[in-house]
Amino acid sequence: MVSLNIKKGAFLNKFFGFYLFAVFMLWIKTYITQVTQFNLGVEGSLQQFLLLINPLGSAMLFLGFSFIFKGPRKYTSLIVIYTLMSILLYANAVYYRFFSDYITLPTISQTQNFGDLGGSIISLLKPYDVLFFVDVLLLIYLSLSKKIQKDNSRVKYKKAIPVIAFALAISALNLGLANADRPQLLTRGFDRNYIVKYLGMYNYTIYDATETIKASSKRALADSDDITEVINFTKSNYAEPNKEYFGAAKDMNVIYIHLESFQNFLMNYKLNGEEVTPFLNSLIKDPNTLYFDNFFHQTAQGKTSDAEFMLENSLFGLPQGSAYITKGQNTYQAAPAILKENGYASAVFHGNSGSFWNRNEIYKAFGYDHFFDANYYDTSSPEDMAEYGLLDKPFFEQSVDLMKTLPQPFYSKFITVANHYPYKMNQDLTTISKADTGDASVDNYFQTARYADEAIEQFMDELKQSGLYDNSMLVFYGDHYGISENHNKAMEKIIGKEITPYESANLQRVPLIIHVPGMQGGVNHTYGGQIDLLPTLLHLLGVNSQNYVQFGSDILSKEHNEVVAFRNDDYVSPTIYSIDDKFYDATTGLPIDDANQLEKANEYKQEVDNKLQISDRVVNGDLLRFYTPTGFTKVDPSQYNYNKDLTEKTDNEEQ
Repeated sequence: MVSLNIKKGAFLNKFFGFYLFAVFMLWIKTYITQVTQFNLGVEGSLQQFLLLINPLGSAMLFLGFSFIFKGPRKYTSLIVIYTLMSILLYANAVYYRFFSDYITLPTISQTQNFGDLGGSIISLLKPYDVLFFVDVLLLIYLSLSKKIQKDNSRVKYKKAIPVIAFALAISALNLGLANADRPQLLTRGFDRNYIVKYLGMYNYTIYDATETIKASSKRALADSDDITEVINFTKSNYAEPNKEYFGAAKDMNVIYIHLESFQNFLMNYKLNGEEVTPFLNSLIKDPNTLYFDNFFHQTAQGKTSDAEFMLENSLFGLPQGSAYITKGQNTYQAAPAILKENGYASAVFHGNSGSFWNRNEIYKAFGYDHFFDANYYDTSSPEDMAEYGLLDKPFFEQSVDLMKTLPQPFYSKFITVANHYPYKMNQDLTTISKADTGDASVDNYFQTARYADEAIEQFMDELKQSGLYDNSMLVFYGDHYGISENHNKAMEKIIGKEITPYESANLQRVPLIIHVPGMQGGVNHTYGGQIDLLPTLLHLLGVNSQNYVQFGSDILSKEHNEVVAFRNDDYVSPTIYSIDDKFYDATTGLPIDDANQLEKANEYKQEVDNKLQISDRVVNGDLLRFYTPTGFTKVDPSQYNYNKDLTEKTDNEEQ
């Protein structure tokens, strides 16, 4: 226990001294956390200085709210505020360990997912995490200790005002220097890393709250005039279908296989001389298979749900939180509803809770006829379960009978879970040894990826036996990265090179594999992203996408735009990469200094910025409620019900 010999009149006997002591501890703790727990990319003495001072103004200002109170309540309020700020700091540190990102208000609304996280959260905790709250306990001890004579008088205005003024002055200086080093910091805040680096964790929280409120208000302020600019933009960016591929899969079933956490480096990768994904490797060599080796995930905080959102709508996910959670009641022109006009039934198969990512609600807005969640599967056997639902092999095995109930043609999606962080698996189920980097997540990753590959091979065999294989377009897509930048040291051992910002961007590739019986396949080197999947799919099915509001373009089109936008305003293309506002040659990875290339790089940057902003306008303003394309029937979510008991009752009545 702390031993203090404090006499009357000593520093801590005055509340003002107690306040300054708390400010100092919170300041230093926050600075150390920002340096050690976050990868902020601090460069130069100015950024180092800003990182040092940005917690000070916030600590003084927020803890200064305790000045309002008098008597013992001063101490209580200060400790409560201090504790809440410590919890916020710690929560972001833990969140960052997996997501390499920071908590936003919309992600807090995703707490309905937390109940299924289980061991994933436990694996993120560190023994030294207790240090985040040692200072909290110290303050509580000091406030209760009889060694300190409590100062019960109200803090006088003549003392409080200079303190608050000083805190505001530091914050103003911080903001001024930050804007000087990073112009338009707050107006172009796609990258939360910049906000935290320049303004600190607590100011970032204020910024995030402001942006969230602004986004929420946009729907109320939107009107039918706002959709006109959007339609003009998407029509001008439309890419005519490639005649060779248009209708190549006409009237075929669509089977999407969602490859959880699959990065493209797994394809053809050998661990200790053994292929990690032998089945997928063989599939991409099939003459009827197209394999896109420059396909990138474009997800942000919504991760899996962002990938699905782009897949279904060709709209970008939100910069904060998940559209699946916050925009579940919007009007959409999603793939299931578009294909319904062409005679398609639709279904999603997922061996987890239907409420995870709010799927059981937003799928209704998309127009999905069926959602077969965990209620439709036998999940009674513990050895068949992963942390996020039914393991892939029993999942696919049980899904086949459910799929046979669908009228053809159908549009379907199968969401796998085995290859999910923290990549732990019963060793009796593994058929490949772990890697040996010393990083558990990286080492385990190859075992769960191999298991997923085997499960997919099993599913393909079952499709062939059922007669569905020869009349179905199969689309395999990676949803997001599996190994975050926090594991770069281990990943350098895996890929055999240093992971620079350029190489980190390359690692954001995920597989896109499209198999269509009778179609000419091969390896396609075109640059594309998840935003491009919907128009590509529609054109392969012979459905023109021109009248729909879509921000991607057909990857197979000769007019396809190969500038792939990331949610943080970065981009990649066949010639130029933009990473953290620095431009790199796409071939060499070296910084660009040629004037003509820099001009083109900035043009691309403006193009990406504009596209993201217009897409956000559509989603935040719910603008699709003002526009219904010719031949499209607006979805009425109230017409859909995924409850198993009600579904079975309805089916029996129809029979």
